[in-house]
Amino acid sequence: MAARVVVSNLHKNTKESFSETIKDMYSHVCERSGDVQPIDILSVRLSPAVLQFDGHVQQDWLKKEVAEVYDMVGKFITVEFCDIAAASSNLALKQPTIRVVAIIAEGVPEADTKELIAYARANNKVVIGPATVGGIQAGAFKIGDTAGTIDNIIQCKLYRPGSVGFVSKSGGMSNELYNTIARVTDGIYEGIAIGGDVFPGSTLSDHVLRFNNIPQVKMIVVLGELGGRDEYSLVEALKAGKINKPVCAWVSGTCARLFKSEVQFGHAGAKSGGEMESAQAKNQALKDAGAIVPTSYEAFETSIKETFQKLAEEGKISPVKEITPPQIPEDLNSAIKSGKVRAPTHIISTISDDRGEEPCYAGVPMSTIVEKGMGVGDVISLLWFKRSLPRYCTQFIEICIMLCADHGPCVSGAHNTIVTARAGKDLVSSLVSGLLTIGPRFGGAIDDAARYFKDAYDNKLSPYEFVESMKKKGIRVPGIGHRIKRGDNRDKRVELLQKFARTNFPSTKYMEYAVEVETYTLSKANNLVLNVDGAIGSLFLDLLAGSGMFTKQEIDEIIGIGYLNGLFVLARSIGLIAHTFDQKRLKQPLYRHPWEDVLYTK
Repeated sequence: MAARVVVSNLHKNTKESFSETIKDMYSHVCERSGDVQPIDILSVRLSPAVLQFDGHVQQDWLKKEVAEVYDMVGKFITVEFCDIAAASSNLALKQPTIRVVAIIAEGVPEADTKELIAYARANNKVVIGPATVGGIQAGAFKIGDTAGTIDNIIQCKLYRPGSVGFVSKSGGMSNELYNTIARVTDGIYEGIAIGGDVFPGSTLSDHVLRFNNIPQVKMIVVLGELGGRDEYSLVEALKAGKINKPVCAWVSGTCARLFKSEVQFGHAGAKSGGEMESAQAKNQALKDAGAIVPTSYEAFETSIKETFQKLAEEGKISPVKEITPPQIPEDLNSAIKSGKVRAPTHIISTISDDRGEEPCYAGVPMSTIVEKGMGVGDVISLLWFKRSLPRYCTQFIEICIMLCADHGPCVSGAHNTIVTARAGKDLVSSLVSGLLTIGPRFGGAIDDAARYFKDAYDNKLSPYEFVESMKKKGIRVPGIGHRIKRGDNRDKRVELLQKFARTNFPSTKYMEYAVEVETYTLSKANNLVLNVDGAIGSLFLDLLAGSGMFTKQEIDEIIGIGYLNGLFVLARSIGLIAHTFDQKRLKQPLYRHPWEDVLYTK
């Protein structure tokens, strides 16, 4: 259930319910705001009719917001609630800035409706509904889903005011009559659907009398229905001479006499009862009172047309200046679906696709990866290199991951992660703090080592020429040197990688060149050994070049992008996560570095 409250502080000398300055406010209906905005464009409004807010609406909220924001003359607003139609409508009516309440909700208890009606009449306010589709002032504003789609609004010429005031009980039939009136007249000025409940908040005659006092309205069209006696108040107004404009009226439901028993139609108030409530009796009463009533609904259009033409011939209606409504931008999703436009993509992905029945890595279905027993190395080859590499290549990748997963708690990355974990931070924060230490001096020299070794080897530089040229540039040779390992105490990880490569790789030319460079640097200092960065960097060059699956340009791109450092980042993440779990499992306290390990100087 939903209630829509129309808030107004219009000048008291006007009988209009809507104007170009109306504001429409929605709560909890982000999608709904889109169906009102197009009429703003068609009507060439200076400001949008929709004001949107989020959050569940509470009664004390309404009083505060409405009082603060909507106290300017000529302002209108609608507010939508859920499940509190009667309560919220009652509260809204008690606001001094609110003049009209449109209740779209169905199923509002009749007792509550009667209370709303009594209060509204006692305080000169208007209730439209319950169970109303809303209303519209052509070229100004519409409530809810009145008039349907933007195409229908254009077809019914609701983007500019006409000369006809229209009121009906049925919301669906109101849309039909908007179209009919647009075909045979200059269109409507204002249209209202009062709703089909037994006790409508405002009656047909209420709105007809209001139309009678609006100068722009030259004729009135009324569509009633069988059931109830609402139409008889209009009959009395006509007989009393309170209405001096032509009224074309029809009461639907004449077919009810074909049934032998009482018939309940769609609306709560639309049911055949006594003779006075029949459509035939109401039509006759309206005709006797002076309304223009056709012999059937089919002739209703002709009656409206003839009445309008007569007024035009008498000079009582000035021709409406027809305008060309502005072009409404088509919804992008609709345009794409119809093939009218091609929307540019914001993300390009070439490595995986999740649109089918199962994800694919580089075109290989997930089920194939599992069924063939592929490992992490195979997945990396698909996602990183977009191809299936030979088994020795993927095995080498897996060995690198295993050997680089961790190197104890004392290295930079692990130390940072441990300190962060002991500070009570979460897993991701602890992991990232360790990863951020990876760089030229810690684990991040693989790409540089590969780049420099490749450049030197391809340019046929001797180890002496290479090292001395780097020295002249003031650049440390990446992949050479270790804080602990020495020439007589080599890094076991390097030896394992070299052994695997010499056994399985088609060629190890870059690795052998790196070994020659190591031989030269060891002659300078015993700690200038080939470290794991240099070993992985040179061997990955051999993997890329020896596999025959990469062009020279692709190899340069892989090294330039940072693939090889990515391998270390991936591997070391395993260890950093382990250190985080270890510290939390041990419930280690906040780490504070000891004073005795700090040299305080001035």
